[in-house]
Amino acid sequence: MKIQISDATTNDQVLKVVIVFLGALALGYLLYFVVFGIMRRWNDRTGSDLGKLLYHHWRSPARILVPLLFLISAAPAAGLSGDLIESIRHLFHLLFIGTLAWFLASSVYVFRDSVLDQYDLSARDNLKARAIHTQVNVLVKILLVVIAVFAISSMLMTFEAVRQVGVSILASAGVLGIIVGFAAQKSIATLFAGVQIAVTQPIRIDDVVIVEGEWGRIEEVTLTYVVVRIWDLRRLVVPITYFLDKPFQNWTRVSADLLGTVFIYADYTVPVQAVREELERIVKESPKWDGKVCGLQVTNSTDRTVELRALMSAADASLAWDLRCEVREQLLDFLQKNYPESLPRMRAEVSGGDVDPGRAGFLPGS
Repeated sequence: MKIQISDATTNDQVLKVVIVFLGALALGYLLYFVVFGIMRRWNDRTGSDLGKLLYHHWRSPARILVPLLFLISAAPAAGLSGDLIESIRHLFHLLFIGTLAWFLASSVYVFRDSVLDQYDLSARDNLKARAIHTQVNVLVKILLVVIAVFAISSMLMTFEAVRQVGVSILASAGVLGIIVGFAAQKSIATLFAGVQIAVTQPIRIDDVVIVEGEWGRIEEVTLTYVVVRIWDLRRLVVPITYFLDKPFQNWTRVSADLLGTVFIYADYTVPVQAVREELERIVKESPKWDGKVCGLQVTNSTDRTVELRALMSAADASLAWDLRCEVREQLLDFLQKNYPESLPRMRAEVSGGDVDPGRAGFLPGS
């Protein structure tokens, strides 16, 4: 836009413009400091969590938005020529749209923090917290994208040339829509998959899953991908559509508690009841056991060994893993100290030749 200043503009007019704009800025900042000063003192007195969130997130965009509103209101009173005043107002409107979008995005973060602060992910029984965190985080990302799109569109529509181009594009919107639909088919499907994950929740943040043979926890859920934190601190980045198209294990889908198993292979002479009593003693003394399930059964037998399955429960997957390792170590130690003859051994029968009958029956070292 071409800017022209008329010959009638004098030093007095320039001074008037400066005074008007400086006065508008002063009034805007005065209102800003008064409002947020009152808000800060009210937060200090009441300790309101919502008030602290509003103060923290709104303070930065309001520092620009409030004085800008005063400048827009004062622009007609500056007494500038038509072209110049329109250029200044156009600039102010662009800044207003940008700062308003910033303010709305800050309000979205206020909503996110106010909701998520009520649900602690570090709690042991955090099923509902994980569901809320997943839904809110995905919803926040969607709202931020919508705000950004509307802000950019509104800025572009303030330019006359863009509006004319927009009219031409709308004339062929049908054909353009078909072309864009085919070009962005996969991207749109991915976005809808992200929304579907947020609604149906086959996975949630902090869920324990097995994906591509890797054990880990869901660390981040976005509209297009999921980050899984593997047990050795690696990160597995998986497309969001994976969790709709392929099977995977979710160990905390319904509840966080989990059953753990330990298999012991022993000789046929193993005293099963003694091992069962030792298992009960081990889990009762362990703080990792949740007190629900404890049992031992003979689940299989071969020509050489019997298979003992110890079953125990824990509050979550991490505790279940540690409890399994603890039970396995202590049962092996129990057999080695008390029933070494019940450890797996290989039997053989030797026939023919001069063999000492007292040494026949077991291989040396068995």
